Amino acid sequence: MKLADVLILSLSLALIIIGIHQTMTVGIGYSYSIFMFAVALLFWFQYRRMKNPPPTDIPEKMKKKKRKH
Repeated sequence: MKLADVLILSLSLALIIIGIHQTMTVGIGYSYSIFMFAVALLFWFQYRRMKNPPPTDIPEKMKKKKRKH
């Protein structure tokens, strides 16, 4: 995971925590925009992950060798 992905995910989780706090103190009407921004960041994070999937190549050392019986 790249640094930008980590920052986006961390910021969205922080906004969710702030939104929960705001919901408990002043109500959902005031924290709605915070939740929507957090969801938008989560969608952006998912878009970035789908656009650049992690490599799935297995190194030659890690591949299992077939045994002859």
